[in-house]
Amino acid sequence: MLDILADPQTWASLLTLTVLEIVLGIDNIIFISIMAGRLPPERQARGRQVGLALALVTRLGLLASIAWISTLTNPLFTIGEFDVSIRDLVLIVGGLFLLAKGTTEIHHNLEGEDEEAGGNGTATFTSVVIQIMMLDIVFSLDSVITAVGMAQHLEVMMAAVIIAVGVMLFASGPVSRFVNTHPTVKMLALSFLLLVGVALIADGLHFHIPKGYLYFAIAFSILVESLNLLANRRRRRKRGLAGRPAGSARPAE
Repeated sequence: MLDILADPQTWASLLTLTVLEIVLGIDNIIFISIMAGRLPPERQARGRQVGLALALVTRLGLLASIAWISTLTNPLFTIGEFDVSIRDLVLIVGGLFLLAKGTTEIHHNLEGEDEEAGGNGTATFTSVVIQIMMLDIVFSLDSVITAVGMAQHLEVMMAAVIIAVGVMLFASGPVSRFVNTHPTVKMLALSFLLLVGVALIADGLHFHIPKGYLYFAIAFSILVESLNLLANRRRRRKRGLAGRPAGSARPAE
């Protein structure tokens, strides 16, 4: 163990893998935030915590089964010249679930069914946790396979996963509040889920879409939406200043 800690390559692998796990976990945070937003306000934080705890347990469990993980890419059956593995099936099913869930959530938001039903809290805690668990398996499988390919030691992989989930737990609260406070940001986040769902299905069909393309599209969309939010804030501020009587004192900030 001391030999591992004394090796500079170990620390480099830990840093690289932790950053990669955090990046791969961004879509997981968005999904958990949206699903937890369907719970009553007093239970949303608990839902996010349980969801991320399940993510941690799932990833550590998969890492402890490295020998089994290595068999997931072996062909399970063949259709023509197309080899289908367990990983392919998981990615395709997970991608279809994301497409269905993202489309359903967009429909609820645009049609206003949540408001007609009484606002937030239309989903039960158990159903939300089950859906989070299902997607955790898909996201965890992708990140664990990446971890196995990048690190040499199981201890390094587990440490990177624990640190990454800790960062995600810290960031999930602010991300959830921001997403649920701004309807346009929530719609953008749901669009991200559709994009990730398509990428998972494509990956399961052996058509690999480089992650860099996806992250560039997401980052560019976030930049555009940030500019829109900034412009809207300035317009509201100008309308507020124009609506005050002439000579009135400016409110203290």
